[in-house]
Amino acid sequence: MIRRILIANRGEIAVRIIRTCKRLGIETVLAVSEADRDSLGAKLADRAVCIGPGRPTDSYLRVETVVQAALGTGCDAIHPGYGFLSERAALAKLCEDEGVIFIGPTAAQIDAVGDKLKARFHAEAAHVPVVPGGPVDTLADAQALAEKIGAPILVKAVGGGGGRGMKLVEDLADLPATLDMASAEAGAAFGDARVYLERYVAQGRHIEVQLLGDGAGKVIHLGERDCSVQRRYQKLIEETPAPDLPDHVRDAMHEAAVRFAQSLHYRGAGTVEFLYDVQREAFYFLEMNARIQVEHPVTEAVTGIDLVAQQIAIAQGAENGGGLTLDQSDIGFSGAAVECRVNAEDPKRDFMPSPGRVTAALWPKGEGIRVDTHIVDNAMIPPFYDSMVAKIIAHGRDRDTAIMRLWKALNDTRIEGVATNLDFQAELLDDPDFVTGGVDTGWLARRLARVEA
Repeated sequence: MIRRILIANRGEIAVRIIRTCKRLGIETVLAVSEADRDSLGAKLADRAVCIGPGRPTDSYLRVETVVQAALGTGCDAIHPGYGFLSERAALAKLCEDEGVIFIGPTAAQIDAVGDKLKARFHAEAAHVPVVPGGPVDTLADAQALAEKIGAPILVKAVGGGGGRGMKLVEDLADLPATLDMASAEAGAAFGDARVYLERYVAQGRHIEVQLLGDGAGKVIHLGERDCSVQRRYQKLIEETPAPDLPDHVRDAMHEAAVRFAQSLHYRGAGTVEFLYDVQREAFYFLEMNARIQVEHPVTEAVTGIDLVAQQIAIAQGAENGGGLTLDQSDIGFSGAAVECRVNAEDPKRDFMPSPGRVTAALWPKGEGIRVDTHIVDNAMIPPFYDSMVAKIIAHGRDRDTAIMRLWKALNDTRIEGVATNLDFQAELLDDPDFVTGGVDTGWLARRLARVEA
């Protein structure tokens, strides 16, 4: 039985996990850096323990320190949230070795999907479609594969994410130089210089399927999310259900995601991400995120299911009164939900981060509105971490209602002392292309280019 959880994270996801734990009657210990000692999460948790200086490499990314913090405070389990150590097999493995429950997949499962080429191999083995491409060891290999795929192509980092180590090649004559750049960037960012090639899908949508697995082969899906509104591969707006998606494609995505996770006997919450080729009406496996997603609230809004509570129950196991008790037939979907990420950054200055003290924060309320944040009056936004300070989610009987409620909520929000992207997000929600639905991942870049011109 899980009675006390160490939360190895910060910001809004730490607060969100704490609130579910309180509802479940589970004690919480929040691991904080020196920069987060006075955070909302530190105040809401039953206890906070400092694990190091503000820089993540000296605190939130230290595997041994996190596990020792859990052991030293008598925690039964560790919840890693998203980012930081959430997809580090080393943390899951050390938890297994020390007898601490890791609220997430096994170390072997994280390893299987954390490496892009391994994940691609597992997808192919599960008969899940993948983007034409493959690994390359030498320049000759790369040139031969590129000729076979045809330009344009993407060079991608094997251990990458967030667009780092990813380069577009439109002219195959540029391939040698681009390979060198991508490999160097990947090595610096991830300590892994390996790259691989994929066909570039000119008009693609980023659609992901939320899963829950019991670790013994049972896997269910909780629908899909459209995350195509992105800037430099970073998501800004997410919604469910995915608009203007053919039903047969939607159903096939759900089935493929479940099949992939079943092949791994996946445990916990996870998301299989697909690229939908609009022109070909085909979809391809991109990757699996072996953790809770930033955008999970939109799924919770339409299903009524607390995904963090499900993570905890699955980790606890059926033998201890938990486990995955839901069946696919239990999952229903009500209406639509849309989420905007509120970032402390200045769109007028090329989205430059804006750390500092929030002198005042007023968050919206109203029917169908949810706010996940750690920001209150006088909160400090340190310069060491991601710029996201909140997520505002709107749920409605249909997509138009959800968008209208979210637009109003953004306009009702006030954050003083730092620059934010609130006005920018409201403009995107009001854009006719977005309102119509079904924009592709290149839409925002094209929109920004038109504005700058």
